[in-house]
Amino acid sequence: MTQPDHDLLAWRLASILMKLNQGERLDIGSLAEEFNVHRRTIQRDLQERFAFLPLEKTNGLYALNPAYLGRITFRDVERFANLAGVTGLFPGLDTQFLRELFDSRLDDTFTVHEGGREDLRQRMGDFRTLQTAISERSKVRFFYLKSDDPKWVEVAPYRLVNNAGIWYLAADDGGQAKSYAFAKISSLSCLDESYAPDPAISAQLDQEDSIWLNTKKTEVILAITPTVAPYFQRRKLISHQVIEKELENGGLIVSGKFAHPNQILPIVRYWIPHVRIISPEAWQVQMEQQLQAYLNT
Repeated sequence: MTQPDHDLLAWRLASILMKLNQGERLDIGSLAEEFNVHRRTIQRDLQERFAFLPLEKTNGLYALNPAYLGRITFRDVERFANLAGVTGLFPGLDTQFLRELFDSRLDDTFTVHEGGREDLRQRMGDFRTLQTAISERSKVRFFYLKSDDPKWVEVAPYRLVNNAGIWYLAADDGGQAKSYAFAKISSLSCLDESYAPDPAISAQLDQEDSIWLNTKKTEVILAITPTVAPYFQRRKLISHQVIEKELENGGLIVSGKFAHPNQILPIVRYWIPHVRIISPEAWQVQMEQQLQAYLNT
């Protein structure tokens, strides 16, 4: 008994998606030969059925944008492949729907915050090494090129975090959650030493919406003018944002939690004169002094 066409389609798409998810660069001719289909069929797979994927074509080869590698599990691969196959039968299941599903799925090794994407094409070896170490719960060692304190580091890697377009490694360093800029990591290697994830650190990373992993955070209260209030109502623009009060004039009182003044002061400067720090007052004074010093130069 022959296999139904839909099953063959889902199997082919699942296989192709797995290859893309693993970082392979795919040639249309080779895929057509592997799956015993016409080249136009593979072109349709990549250009139409997987239109929701951020594919890049270089020298005739198709690959998944590096920032998206590993973001979906094997179960997700099968689900997306079937959805992509069904799209051709039911136009109502459109590309935008699939794209939203894809973007909402993040593998446990990744967290992506707002922002663009850092170009990792020259560092994909180290990126995959970290991803494997996180998945296999293996400790890693690397040289960290921090300007004020370059040093060798041995940590338990928990997650790769994209914040404002920049990749960071969130890790356990002696029982303390720390973040390391991926671009500053060199001489990376996996160690023959496994670790058991600390539930407290995992929970901290799940709740954190920035790369500032200090557990001691300061609550900051902001006054927002009516002019920009809709922006803060529409989406969270600061860490742990809570709208405490809506004022009669349309303004807002908003709170957030921050590990360091440098986490919030640039945001307040961006929104001047529509955002002001009410508490702690010292942070508002600090910002004003910085601005005055700049104007005096």
